[in-house]
Parts: sequence; structure tokens; C-alpha cells
Amino acid sequence: MLKGKSILITGVATEDSIATATVRAALELGATVRATAFPRDAEAAREVIAAIDGSVEVDALDLTDPEAVAHWTTTRAEEGWHVDGALHAVAFAPKAALEGDFMSVPHGDVELAFRTSVWTYAVLARSMRQLMPQKGASLVGLDFDAGGRAWPVYNWMGTCKAALREASRYVARDGGPIGLRSNLVAAGPLLTRAASGIPRFDVLTSAWERTAPLEWDANDASPVAETVCFLLSDHARAISGEVLHVDGGFNAMATAKAEGSGIG
Repeated sequence: MLKGKSILITGVATEDSIATATVRAALELGATVRATAFPRDAEAAREVIAAIDGSVEVDALDLTDPEAVAHWTTTRAEEGWHVDGALHAVAFAPKAALEGDFMSVPHGDVELAFRTSVWTYAVLARSMRQLMPQKGASLVGLDFDAGGRAWPVYNWMGTCKAALREASRYVARDGGPIGLRSNLVAAGPLLTRAASGIPRFDVLTSAWERTAPLEWDANDASPVAETVCFLLSDHARAISGEVLHVDGGFNAMATAKAEGSGIG
């Protein structure tokens, strides 16, 4: 499905991440893969990716640093490297932004969460615009869209994910004329390193156990990775500005329940 495609996977950090699962899935589907990791994670990321395929290059890149991104993009362009598709798997919020009193979180923590989790999506889109072939490319981001509800956990990261959905739509609007597609995959809760930083994460997994009609394995990121690959492929060439839920059906049941249908 991705044979002949040059795919960029950002945010690689650990073996259990969606980014790493997507590297594995993209390679299996025939893609040539390049990855990036936050500088402090770069060496660990290289070890993780080397265990999958030693030919995959892993670049240290901080998407929140405009100068670093500009330099990385220029260097890749000078090398003649191009990107047919990319996964944005970059998100972070300080602990204070994830729990406690939503209205009392320090401005700096909120700004860091938004800059890392939302603004970098547009940064990556801008970089892709310089590196994509004339026929177009696909950008995919990772969402957590849990039935449109305010959870007792997640707080400002939930707000950031809502903003990411809007950012993706605006990228789809402005990228459409040059063939750049933009979509999100809304995954159910997965036990990744990112999840370990969310207080009371079991609140989310328990909700899935009660509501999702399909069995949801919080230790298996492969269904999400494979859906990302679909959106990166030409099979999804007419899809843009969408959020595709890969959550065992939780979102559909939660929405129906909220509307008073008695389902779920």
C-alpha cells in the first residue's frame, strides 16, 4: 500500500509508542521510512528503530524550535529528499496541566502544552510544503476524541486535542490547492510512555471496557498504526480534514448515549 512512498514519522521515543508502531507498519507496507525524535530521546529512539530496521535514519529534531526545523528542512531539500507522507506524533503537557483545577493551571504550562501539541502540527505542514513532490502528500496527526466529554483527567491536553482538530482542518483548507491532505486518527487509550504521564489513566481504560462494543487492547497500537498508513496512502487520496476514530467503537457509543438513545 505504501510501496514507493517516502514516509516521515515524528515523535519516536519508545518501543510502545504509536510512532514506533507506525514505523513498523509502514515498512511492512513497502515504504521508505525516515524518523525524527526529540533531541533528548534521539539515542534511545535510534536503538528502538534499529531493532526494527537498521536502514531507517532517525534525526534529532525539536519541532517547537523554528530555527532547528528550518535547518532540518533545508538540509533535506539540499539532499534531494522528499516526503510523500508524515505522521505528527508530538504532544506534551506538564503534569499540572493534566490534573487538578483546570482554571488555575499556570499560563506557562498551558502555553507549553499548546505549542508542543498543536502549533507543531502547522510547523510540520510548512516543512512538508517545501519537501513534498508536486503530486501532493499526506499529513496525519494523533487525536484523543473521547465522545466530546470533559474527563476528570486530561484537562488542558483535552483542550489541546480539540484545538488540534481545528488546526488539521485549516491545514486541509490551505494545503488542498497544492495537494497536501490533512487528517487525524483519534485513538482509544493506549499504554504508552505518554499515557504514563496522565494521572488516573485507568479512568479512561475503564470507560473503554464498559462502553466500547469491540474489544480494545490498550497494549496494542497496531490498529492505530495501520489506519495511519491507510491515510498516508493513495487509497485515502480524496480524504482531507477528517477525524477517523480507531477506538473499538467507543466514540459512536458514547455519542449515542449522550443523545439519550439508550445505546451503550
